[in-house]
Amino acid sequence: MTDRIIGIIGGSGLGDALAAKIQDVKEENIDTPFGKPSAPVMVGRLGNNKIAFLARHGKGHVYNPSVVPYTANIFALKKLGVTTLIASAAVGSLREEINPGHLVLVDQFIDKTFRRQNTFFDKLGAVHAEFAQPCCQRLRAKIMTAAETISTVTHADGTYVCMEGPQFSSRGESLMHRQWGGDLIGMTAMPEAKLAREAQMCYALVALASDYDCWREHDTTKDKQSLLAEIIGNLNKATDNAIELIEKVLQSDGALCDETCPCRKSLELAVWTNPKAIDPTVKSELAPLFH
Repeated sequence: MTDRIIGIIGGSGLGDALAAKIQDVKEENIDTPFGKPSAPVMVGRLGNNKIAFLARHGKGHVYNPSVVPYTANIFALKKLGVTTLIASAAVGSLREEINPGHLVLVDQFIDKTFRRQNTFFDKLGAVHAEFAQPCCQRLRAKIMTAAETISTVTHADGTYVCMEGPQFSSRGESLMHRQWGGDLIGMTAMPEAKLAREAQMCYALVALASDYDCWREHDTTKDKQSLLAEIIGNLNKATDNAIELIEKVLQSDGALCDETCPCRKSLELAVWTNPKAIDPTVKSELAPLFH
């Protein structure tokens, strides 16, 4: 087993199923300047890699997307030494060709959230990290290579619209998101991806399509219970597919990313505040982000 730690954030569906596959588990209760993460971090082994696994919504799915402690989650993983992070998330499809059960390696985001803390640096100063390519291109390429060895349809790219929630979209909003160029709709990728960039992590998101969003009218011959059962079935299928993919990724040879990746240098030119004006106590608290 290598010494590097690969972080995995499990979203709806994937959390319990993937956690059950981790061996030699030790739970780590991590304190951060932003409070406690969603749950203790499960550190163990999966494949040939040391894994730090975190359930985004907590044990028992207790946090809705608007109150997930995103800053604490990312900080806790970075504090443990995670610099490569693979996240999963259930999504609705905004495109006919992205069928329920398919996987998508997200490459772009449209952020519609407004209630969430989206930076670590409010107390430190003005920090502006580049975000033109939100997901690590090298890590996505590694995952796509692994995807070619499994039978599941995996789309190589897609734009994820992140809404605030916790309510789902109106049909008018869903049609608008399609016009914007969105391919997927979800509630959890932001500010997670932004914080991963601020933490100088290589971040990739595997999206699990559970259903078509409401732009596409449901089958009127089915009642609500039947439609819900169908969605849950689709999510279970997508979960199995995503676990197979992640296991293939972790079995691949070589490092997923390394220190030469641009993601690992995202703060080099990002701090615009005069160093003399930065509170040394705050700088010390946030020190793990700069490594």
